[in-house]
Amino acid sequence: MKDFWNERYANEEFAYGTEPNVFFKQQLDKLKPGKLLLPAEGEGRNAVYAAAQGWEVTAFDMSVKGKEKALQLAKLKGVAITYEVVGVEEFKTDEKFDAIGLSFVHFPVEIRKKAHQNLLPFLKVGGEVVLEGFAKAQLGNASGGPKKESMLFSIEEIKEDFSALEVKLLQENTIELSEGNYHKGKAEVIRFLGVKP
Repeated sequence: MKDFWNERYANEEFAYGTEPNVFFKQQLDKLKPGKLLLPAEGEGRNAVYAAAQGWEVTAFDMSVKGKEKALQLAKLKGVAITYEVVGVEEFKTDEKFDAIGLSFVHFPVEIRKKAHQNLLPFLKVGGEVVLEGFAKAQLGNASGGPKKESMLFSIEEIKEDFSALEVKLLQENTIELSEGNYHKGKAEVIRFLGVKP
């Protein structure tokens, strides 16, 4: 997987553009800036947007190239972010976050539930998870996402993975994606907001 992402992020162009994910931006804009954790953050579009809004951002990804691009974008926009190269199972911190953002973060099925649940201790009480990912119905669409159904989300799986949170929003939507070269066109997504009680 690491090689796949390093290859995808190797080009000068940003694979998913430099603008934040629309759903992430909409939800983040409703929150008071605090500390934000962005797992599997890739080239940093969400991290850089959040930092520009006054958030203290910690991001991580397994891709060295992703980090390089994210820091390049942060410099371009004149903001600072903390970015580690580490996998979700190895990530550790003593920090507690006001929000965790997961935009199209699709872990392999064998670690997905554990990975999601591993992130929750890093969330403050009252903190929020903002997630958007491809639904199982996305399979066959040319607008992006894993080509394995097992790596795509169902409402039931998200509910189960984040059963420790209070659900504010959980729905499947058909949207039009326009995020760089790899997220383009009609897409089936799951959107989730959960709060730590």
